[in-house]
Amino acid sequence: MSEWQLAETFRSTSGEVRWGSLGRTGQDPVVLLHGTPFSSYVWRAVARALSPHHQVFVWDMPGYGASEMSAGQDVSLAAQGKVFTELLAHWGLVEPLVVAHDFGGAVSLRAHLLHGARYRALALVDPVALAPWGSPFFRLVGEHSDVFDQLPPALHQALVREYVSSASSPGLHPAVLDRLVQPWLGNPGQAAFYRQIAQADQRHTDEVQVRYGEIAIPTLVCWGQDDTWIPAAKGNELAALIPGARLEPIANAGHLVQEDAPAELTAALMTFLRRQRSAD
Repeated sequence: MSEWQLAETFRSTSGEVRWGSLGRTGQDPVVLLHGTPFSSYVWRAVARALSPHHQVFVWDMPGYGASEMSAGQDVSLAAQGKVFTELLAHWGLVEPLVVAHDFGGAVSLRAHLLHGARYRALALVDPVALAPWGSPFFRLVGEHSDVFDQLPPALHQALVREYVSSASSPGLHPAVLDRLVQPWLGNPGQAAFYRQIAQADQRHTDEVQVRYGEIAIPTLVCWGQDDTWIPAAKGNELAALIPGARLEPIANAGHLVQEDAPAELTAALMTFLRRQRSAD
């Protein structure tokens, strides 16, 4: 399995962000946003597939992956929406194509609706976008994050592995699971894992959910039909709220569609992005 490295650094208002790009500079830019508790690593196959026709930007949100993890850090959805807006300015991207998964969906929606970030088109993949969200486990940890943070390292590792594994329907390759879990181990990873859950607040999606009818750009909603984290019915509900949005069900895929059905997801995204090029 080839390595995935983010070579560039950006100092954001919520800490140091690691980022990278693939493809030829200036070629029809696409930005990929990951969710929680993941990193840009989940986009590696899709990013490489898109790179012959696009300059693909990938990044780890503050508090995730290779980016800064620190005590007292603001890693809320509100903070991440501002950081994404800062990054777009840093990259000099005026109207990129945006593809966002899970919490990244909420981040992209907040940046667009609250901070004036402009996109040429938006693809949302199993996004956190509609209330209510958060599994019973997620809510339990959020309410007692200080207790969970004290778990012995071996128990913490077992918990994170089980949690990440549950995002996949057919199951993750052991090497992929190891890579997704690794950032959350040790110091400061263990504290960062519980910090991001503790700061997850539904009000940050409530603030934008009432404005989805204002979205006036081409929008694709992809959804893994075996998603046990966010039911597939939410995809129908979200697509109905965004004017002109098209729903693309992805069969035999759980919440982590990029790992469960990378070819099918890539094909759906390529078709969508190609239509935007044809329309220009």
